[in-house]
Amino acid sequence: MRTWNEPRSGANRPTNDGDRVVVVGGGIVGRVTAWRAAQRGLSVTVVEPDPVGAPARGRASSVVAAGMLTPATEAVFGEERLVELGVRSTRMYPDFVAELERASGVRVGYRTTGTLLVAFDRDDMAVLSDLQDLQRRTGVASERLTSRECRRLEPMLAPSVRGGLHAPDDHSVDPRLLLRALAAAGAAAGVAELADRVEEITDGGPDGAPLGVRLADGGVLPTDQTVLAAGCWNDRITVPERVVPHLRPVKGQLLRMRPPAGEPPIVGRTVRGLVRGFPVYFVPREDGEVIVGATQEERGYDTALTAGGLWQVLRDARELVPGVTELEVTETCVGLRPGSPDNEPLLGPTRIPGVHLAGGHYRHGVLLAPVTGEAVAEALADGALPEYARAFAADRELGGGRTTTGEKQWN
Repeated sequence: MRTWNEPRSGANRPTNDGDRVVVVGGGIVGRVTAWRAAQRGLSVTVVEPDPVGAPARGRASSVVAAGMLTPATEAVFGEERLVELGVRSTRMYPDFVAELERASGVRVGYRTTGTLLVAFDRDDMAVLSDLQDLQRRTGVASERLTSRECRRLEPMLAPSVRGGLHAPDDHSVDPRLLLRALAAAGAAAGVAELADRVEEITDGGPDGAPLGVRLADGGVLPTDQTVLAAGCWNDRITVPERVVPHLRPVKGQLLRMRPPAGEPPIVGRTVRGLVRGFPVYFVPREDGEVIVGATQEERGYDTALTAGGLWQVLRDARELVPGVTELEVTETCVGLRPGSPDNEPLLGPTRIPGVHLAGGHYRHGVLLAPVTGEAVAEALADGALPEYARAFAADRELGGGRTTTGEKQWN
């Protein structure tokens, strides 16, 4: 049996006397939590089967994500407190990125060019008008634009676009670069890595034995605290018979595209749109690539790329930006977003002593990365979530809630 301090090839074992923490899952949420916990003096190991930089395989929503930091244009009625948390996290991003890039030496593709949200027809424009009312109530900024004003900002938009909203404070980041930076910053802070899959969280039991993390190869890591941050795959891990909220997978299919050599980018900022009630988005990268997506499908753990799903994305994208059909498709991707029963994140201690959650972020994992890392690390170090995060406590009472995605949710 391999225990915490036994050597393993490629693993940098922690040796300090701080609380031992195992973070299950090496996506953005897991790694930002590990980095922040290590900065607080905790002894942290991330257990993740796939190395950073591995190809997207459906499991890894962090690798597939578009990277929109858009609390204004993703606002949904009934999720006002989530909008407020998103605004808080967005305001943390400039300092978060600066610190992370210094610690890691990796640029994360943080873009502050704002987001343009456009409507295809009159009904879509009515939805945007209602959305702006919600934005005003939650204190997020947006400006209503005519069709001509939208096309002045983004000349490749179709002339038929009805109008839109410009959200100057909705930004974007490259999740693949963000993930690489978090891994490097974590390593510099003393976070250890273990390439394995967690099968079970073992209970301390009446004899007072420490909590353990049982691995797929049969080894066990004893630990004082465990953070479940494996997205919807948390549900595949056996835990003691106490309440841990269920996370459901929500499938998303998207395309990564690039203009022909010598041609300018098709959009200069994030463009989100509503086409006959269906959302679509374009998220540009600094190197000219653009992410076009995405479907929302309640199909369990199905990670198949389908012609129908990709067709739906391209159909709606073409209505807003006809030139999308001239782009080269460089990659097609599918990922599973982790949805909680009420579509809000689950943070901090569960009803199992020593077991924490950092999950259920659904569409907002990248957006909420700074605030999640800060909040869960504080819970690990001090025993409780900060006040601003307590509405999202993992041990809160969950009613029936929303268990399906709605057509007018934005990604």
